[in-house]
Amino acid sequence: MLKSFQSVFRIPELRRRILFTLGIFIVYRIGGHVPSPGINAEALGEFFKMQQNTLFGLYDMFAGGAFGKATVFALGIMPYISASIIIQLMGTVLPYFQKLQKQGEEGRKKITQLTRYGTVGISVMQALGVSVFLESIVTPSGIAAVTNPGLFFRLMTMLTLTTGTVLIMWLGEQISERGIGNGISLIIFIGIIDRLPFAVMDEIRQFLGGNRALLMELFMIALFVAVTASVIMLTQGTRKIAVQYAKKVVGRKVYGGQRTHIPLRVNTAGVMPIIFAQSIMFVPSTIATFLPESGFKDWLTMSFNFESFTYMIFYGTLIVFFTYFYTAIAFNPVDVADNMKKYGGFIPGIRPGKATSDYMDNILTRITLPGSIFLGMIAVLPSLITRYSNVSYNFASFFGGTSLLIIVGVGLDTLQQIESHLLMRHYDGFMKAGKLKGRRRM
Repeated sequence: MLKSFQSVFRIPELRRRILFTLGIFIVYRIGGHVPSPGINAEALGEFFKMQQNTLFGLYDMFAGGAFGKATVFALGIMPYISASIIIQLMGTVLPYFQKLQKQGEEGRKKITQLTRYGTVGISVMQALGVSVFLESIVTPSGIAAVTNPGLFFRLMTMLTLTTGTVLIMWLGEQISERGIGNGISLIIFIGIIDRLPFAVMDEIRQFLGGNRALLMELFMIALFVAVTASVIMLTQGTRKIAVQYAKKVVGRKVYGGQRTHIPLRVNTAGVMPIIFAQSIMFVPSTIATFLPESGFKDWLTMSFNFESFTYMIFYGTLIVFFTYFYTAIAFNPVDVADNMKKYGGFIPGIRPGKATSDYMDNILTRITLPGSIFLGMIAVLPSLITRYSNVSYNFASFFGGTSLLIIVGVGLDTLQQIESHLLMRHYDGFMKAGKLKGRRRM
């Protein structure tokens, strides 16, 4: 594998793509530290220390810590993701978007353009909400987060944050076009991985300070390796359905007659079920922060604390539900069966048309169940680690949940693209046998 990594920099085009991607990362991280005008950074930092396990903490993770600092990249890439999901959902219910999805390259360009417009619109609305939210922040010591609230501050914040999101979107597109990997996914990836060195250093300090036992640290390392390997297996796992294409004789030439397969993923939905479920589960605790002191507020806070069993049960159930929901959106057996029938393809022993779509739907339903349950177990693992050990959630979050799934998924996808460049130029890939398989992109 070391020889394969050395080969990466022997290919001029691949070397340029990797260096270009690294350069975009530097620009993104610099922008994540440029403050938005009119913000008291100390007061804002004091407030967000108390919001790590709320919806604000989740948003801050996707923004690479920029939201908690109210920088020009505070909105991160989430408006683009939201716009993409909305457009994708519309493709299942509105004929216009269904038509665009079937128009090939031209339809894809139109969908991309509509997604960009949607990103700007969502960014403007979210930026307005953020400006109002920032004006309402007052620390326990009585310091306001905004020095000069008012209409000018709101307009300036809307302009700054919307521009920052558009710039991030452009940077992601540049990576996809001129760099290596999927740009949007890599930007989320770099924002999450940025927290890992700080979490590891904090754990090392705890160990050197005598707050962690050596046996516990060794167990945590072994658990991290085992969970990461399990997530890789979940990401790579597929069920192959054999497909045969009928022979066609045109003149003296014979077309078709080949055998292939349709890979149905165990985790077709990717990380999206966890994102949806986590967003919903953080809503009660976020609402509780704005309620006056009362018994209902205490009950809401305790019941939906990430260490409570109520939280884990609801969280796991929502993940199973959203896995099936998003899988139904991402993979349409009827369309696949129609395309196979159009080009003379069939599954041996299964009639083309409705019988084929029902067969694939039945298999997908069965393989999605264990995948969704395992996804739920991986998601609640950080909460279990925090509950039964003295490990901080900042470190435990890398043992599962959104962070680990995005890191593994994006990492595999990027390595798969690098391996493709190596194999095209007759270099060895990263694996001696078989090949890496990417995952469904975000």
